[in-house]
Amino acid sequence: MRVLGVDPGLTRCGVGVVEGVAGRPLTMLGVGVVRTPADAELGLRLVAVEQGIERWLDEYRPEFVAVERVFSQHNVRTVMGTAQASAVAMLCAARRGIPVALHTPSEVKAAVTGSGRADKAQVGAMVTRLLRLDAPPRPADAADALALAICHIWRAPAQNRLQQAVALHAAKAPTTSKGRTA
Repeated sequence: MRVLGVDPGLTRCGVGVVEGVAGRPLTMLGVGVVRTPADAELGLRLVAVEQGIERWLDEYRPEFVAVERVFSQHNVRTVMGTAQASAVAMLCAARRGIPVALHTPSEVKAAVTGSGRADKAQVGAMVTRLLRLDAPPRPADAADALALAICHIWRAPAQNRLQQAVALHAAKAPTTSKGRTA
């Protein structure tokens, strides 16, 4: 499985590609950030994020895109920029028919470090260890993107089984005369 992880942001959008399957050693194929100038007009910044993500999709041809789920922060301006960059990443993937998975920050931290409350240094250290790198990827946005990809590779099989079970249950559930489940 090849996954492009995206840690969305307007100034620095972390991107990282990891390949592998759960239970086996993983391989980092690429890592970096898409940068935009903070003083540029918003529309131009979003175009720059789109172009950067498109380049990563062209070069690495991932089977899945894992994006950090935006959560409410105290700074509304920051969360808006993060949400906009997140939407651009999802749009780029959807345009190509690539499935997108959203993972919360605590879900990613728990998958990679064992604790949903891990700090950036702990995430970076575990990403370095799991991918057998010489040093933690910099900036932290790049390490977070790799952590998203790792999280998706490890969690996708269980999530797929859960979705299949829910679909099977829904298919077997008796329905009322109006087509609703009883």
